[in-house]
Amino acid sequence: MTGETILVADDDRAIRTVVTQALAREGYDVRTTGNAATLWHWVSGGEGDLVVTDVVMPDGNGLDLIPQIRKLRPELNVIAMSARNTLLTAVQATERGAFEYLPKPFDLRNLVETVTRALRSSSGGDASGTQDAEDEPLPLIGRSPAMQEVYRVIARLTATDLSVLITGESGTGKELVARALHDFSNRKNGPFVAVNMAAIPRELIESELFGHEKGAFTGAATRKSGRFELADGGTLFLDEIGDMPLEAQTRLLRVLQESEYTMVGGRNPIKTNLRIIAATHRDLRRLVSQGLFREDLYYRINVVPIRLPALRERREDIPDLVRNFLTQAAEQGLPNKSLSEAAMQRLMQHAWPGNVRELENLVHRLVALHSQDRIEQDVIESELGEPPNFGRESDEGGGGVSLTDSVRHHLEDYFEAHGGTLPPSGLYSRILREVEKPLIELSLTATRGNQVKTADMLGLNRNTLRKKIRDLDITVVRTPKDG
Repeated sequence: MTGETILVADDDRAIRTVVTQALAREGYDVRTTGNAATLWHWVSGGEGDLVVTDVVMPDGNGLDLIPQIRKLRPELNVIAMSARNTLLTAVQATERGAFEYLPKPFDLRNLVETVTRALRSSSGGDASGTQDAEDEPLPLIGRSPAMQEVYRVIARLTATDLSVLITGESGTGKELVARALHDFSNRKNGPFVAVNMAAIPRELIESELFGHEKGAFTGAATRKSGRFELADGGTLFLDEIGDMPLEAQTRLLRVLQESEYTMVGGRNPIKTNLRIIAATHRDLRRLVSQGLFREDLYYRINVVPIRLPALRERREDIPDLVRNFLTQAAEQGLPNKSLSEAAMQRLMQHAWPGNVRELENLVHRLVALHSQDRIEQDVIESELGEPPNFGRESDEGGGGVSLTDSVRHHLEDYFEAHGGTLPPSGLYSRILREVEKPLIELSLTATRGNQVKTADMLGLNRNTLRKKIRDLDITVVRTPKDG
């Protein structure tokens, strides 16, 4: 038996029960309460070896307690948990001194592992405190497990200047993540300068990055500042760094090593003070193996990797994204619109090759071009084309990618995102859920919401299907046959 006492505060009795059971099985003594006042009474009385607290409670905010706890008992670590799963919540928890932030619903094994680490740690972080930012616009949208991991990484980087490499398909929001890393960092009052390597002619990249002196080359009539100079004191975001030519890579590496550079045509070195965040949709390790990207530069910029999931990997975020884009459109003077449940479900079944950018463009187009206040499924169908096709060929039939290959590619990306370390526990059930939910949703669409036909199609017992629909939080929409 461990003997340590864990103080748990959450106004949800069910949460208190399952947390108590999980921690008690590990040998911990657990005391629970449903309010902040009792928690503070215990802490101020010297009780407990660790605090696990919800953020929102009837008589206060758990985040507001963290600086007080850290000031009174610096050795007492605090784990914050919340169903308000936003980037701001994760950042606030970290900045106010939480040892860790766990978004709800959380994996109990992850909770136990976090409790073990917190008890072994000798200190709980910096209780600097921040102003409440609940009313600030959210820089990133999404409550899916994949986005929660992105939020937690961003939160951990708020007090560092480490170089970050953001990877992900086009349209996933890599610049938004870079901007969030800047806005929540110690450099937030400095400039944020973004440059897209793919949009600059190769022969002008060095001039764009480092600037040039007057007369450095034909047409250089005046001195011009480069992006490094413009970003001094802040953050330089190098988008699509995989498109940077080798000669520019060599010069960039030298800047990162020596923290100084010279302008094109210049002689005097210029000291630089900025943070580098890079992004790419390309596989840089493959480019390294092909001799198209410097290996030493890759390791310099890839200190902390962040992989952004494709929209098809986080379909549960689509309703929140749509509502956000509808609000943006209204703020820009476009009419207020809403979507029916059937229309929203159809959006959640689309493949979204253009990711979040494609969804944003579609929503703005729907608002601008369609007159009805409530957008129905037929409008979505007219914009997206045919419903999902259940008759797609596999590789054996010629023409498509097999399901096995698609799943293998997804898992390879997932393991790569963890940089060779083991992913968090619960991977098996998570992957099953990611496959099972869209399969049932698409089957329901094919049968127009008929659960009897869907159960027969899937080879499931009717009661089993109903339980899966409930457990996976699937919305069933019955649609009449055409005509």
